[in-house]
Amino acid sequence: MKHRVIFKTSLDDEVYYFNDTILVNFSSPRNAVSTSKLNGGISKNIKSVFNHHLSQENIDYLTTHDVCEYLKNHCSLLDIDSEFSTGLITKAEMKNVSIVFKEFKNLSVVAITTAGVRTNASKAGDPSSYYEENGKFGTINTIILINSRLDDDVLLEAFMTATEAKTVALSELKVPSQYSDGYATGTGTDGLIICSNLNSDNVLTNAGKHSKLGELVGQCVIESVKKAVKKQVWISPKSQSNVLVRLNRYKLDINDFYDNLDCDKKEFIEELQNEMKRQDNVAVTISVLNIIDEVRLNLLKKEDGFQLANNMVNENCNSYPVKELLQYWIDHFIHWD
Repeated sequence: MKHRVIFKTSLDDEVYYFNDTILVNFSSPRNAVSTSKLNGGISKNIKSVFNHHLSQENIDYLTTHDVCEYLKNHCSLLDIDSEFSTGLITKAEMKNVSIVFKEFKNLSVVAITTAGVRTNASKAGDPSSYYEENGKFGTINTIILINSRLDDDVLLEAFMTATEAKTVALSELKVPSQYSDGYATGTGTDGLIICSNLNSDNVLTNAGKHSKLGELVGQCVIESVKKAVKKQVWISPKSQSNVLVRLNRYKLDINDFYDNLDCDKKEFIEELQNEMKRQDNVAVTISVLNIIDEVRLNLLKKEDGFQLANNMVNENCNSYPVKELLQYWIDHFIHWD
């Protein structure tokens, strides 16, 4: 299998790129916390970690086969020992990987992320898609490499910090949930591996948000997730600065809106296409959606929100198509009798 080195850590561990896999071989055993079906949980003697892209053929195969066995077989293809390895699987392509490195004095953190959030993004607490009584694959996968030593409790604290950081990245990109009207906090099947260096004399005792380690973990994850999302699904601050993109979070059948238009549909759409990226129109749209959010969360009375949203549109929106759209959203989501 052809491969090439795409990154080398401060410990000279090499990150390899294969056609369908990102692989890290360690120069010495690591302890790790992993969500993988292969050596998941906390492990003391990890020699290799990987992130693997699943083809549709492999996805179909895994609907009737064991994931752990698949990962073990893949270890054989990678020529690594499955007993001392852990790995993640995803539909995201490895060519869209993002690697971010941060350091402070003798501490270094590397985050290696692939991400896709078009179809599987969700908010914690959203309606579930399946129920498991007796026990698909990760969409935002991150491998974090830390050159210092972390005991088990600190590994878990780093895991928590990294998970929060992923949510920060999605929140700052305003990625919508595909299962509710809220913002996504992740996808339904994310994966995460964090490894530390058991041979290091630098033993760290805290990975929370007040610690330098927590800061670096957070920064690496936020940056790597944003870059990976942009590479894989083209979501970026620029792409999100769009009236239609922002309105899409509160899902409505747009055909119902068009069926009740009192003007030529073609002309309306053409004008909307010209004005949906104008910053003043985006700003008004964001303001109206924020009012809808506040009403839905019972932080603002419905009648007050309805009045405020209408005033916002009437006083600040000079675009006919945008005004019509916003009024439709307000009437649907805040209307009261």
